[in-house]
Amino acid sequence: MSTTTSSGPANSGPTNSGPTNSGPTGSGPTGSGPTGSGPTGWGVGSGQALNWRHRLAERGVDRKLWLLLPATVFVLVLFIYPFLYGLSLSFQPMNGGGVLANYSKFFSDAYQRDTIATTLKIALPAALLNVLAAVPIAFRMRGRFRGKRLMTTLLVVPITLGTVLTAQGLLNFLGPTGWFNRVLMGLHLTEGPVRLTNNYWGVFFSLIITGFPFAFLLVLSYLSGIDPTLERAAATLGASRSQRFRRITLPLLAPGLATTFLLTFVLAFSVFPSAVLVGNPAGSTRVISLAAYQAAYEQYDYSYASAIAMIMGAVELVVVAIVLVWRARLYTGSTGGKG
Repeated sequence: MSTTTSSGPANSGPTNSGPTNSGPTGSGPTGSGPTGSGPTGWGVGSGQALNWRHRLAERGVDRKLWLLLPATVFVLVLFIYPFLYGLSLSFQPMNGGGVLANYSKFFSDAYQRDTIATTLKIALPAALLNVLAAVPIAFRMRGRFRGKRLMTTLLVVPITLGTVLTAQGLLNFLGPTGWFNRVLMGLHLTEGPVRLTNNYWGVFFSLIITGFPFAFLLVLSYLSGIDPTLERAAATLGASRSQRFRRITLPLLAPGLATTFLLTFVLAFSVFPSAVLVGNPAGSTRVISLAAYQAAYEQYDYSYASAIAMIMGAVELVVVAIVLVWRARLYTGSTGGKG
C-alpha cells in the first residue's frame, strides 16, 4: 500500500514526470514549441519578413536596389541640393528689387544678354561638327582590320590631354609664331600670320579636339548595336552601299546621333577655360559661363551669379527639349543587334 502510494502512478506517473511535466506543458510543444522559441515564435517573424520581401519584389524592389543608395546620396548631395540652393539664392537679389530682379538685370543688359547667343554660336556648330565627323570614322572603325586598336587609341588620346593642355598646344601650333603660320609664311602663301587663336576659331578648335573623342565613342557604340545582317539582306536585294546607309543604317542610328549631339552640346555649352586661354574673353568669346564667374568672383554677387547659372541651365534644357522632340519622331524600335 505504502509503496504504491509513494512511487506509484500518483508520483512518477502522469502527474509528476509524465505528460504533465515533460509533455506539452513542460518542454514539449508548449514550452519550446509554438509558445516558446519553436515554430510559432520563429515562424511569425520570418514569415512577416518573407511576406514583406514578396511585396517589395512585386513592385520590382529587391536587395540589389540598395546598391543604388550610395549613388542616390551622391546625387542628392552634389547635384540636387546645390541646384535647389542656387535656385533659391537667385531669387534673393543682393541689392533688393524683388525676387526676379536678378533675371531682369541680366536680360535688360545687352552685354550680358548677348552671352547666350555667343555661347550658342560656339557650342552648336562644334557639337554638330563632332557628330558629323564621328559618323564616317566610326562606320569604318566598326569592322575588323589591322591596326584598329592603335587607330582607336589615337582617336581617343585627346581625352587624356585636358582643356588646359589642349589650349596650350593650340597656342604653340596655331599661334602667330607657331609652326602653322611659319610654314604658311615660309611658302609665301600669306604675308603675315593667320590669326587662329585668341578669337572665335581658337575656342572652336579646342572644343572640336576635346569633344570629338566622346562623340566618336558614342557613335561607335551605337553602330555596334545595329545588326549587320540587315545591311547584308539589303545588299542581296540589290541596294548599293549609299542606299543601305541612307535607308537602313542612318534611320537606326539617328536616335543615337541625337543623344550624342546632346551630350557633346552640353559639354561645349559649358566652355570656360578655352574661352579664356585661346579666346577673347572680353569680346567675341565672352560666354555665359564667364559672365557667371565674373558675377561671383569679381563682383561678389552670388545671387546674380546663381541667376545666370539658372539661365544657362534653362537654355540648355530648351535645346535638349527641341532635339528630344525631333528624336521622338525618328525610328525608336529595336535595332536587332548587340546594343
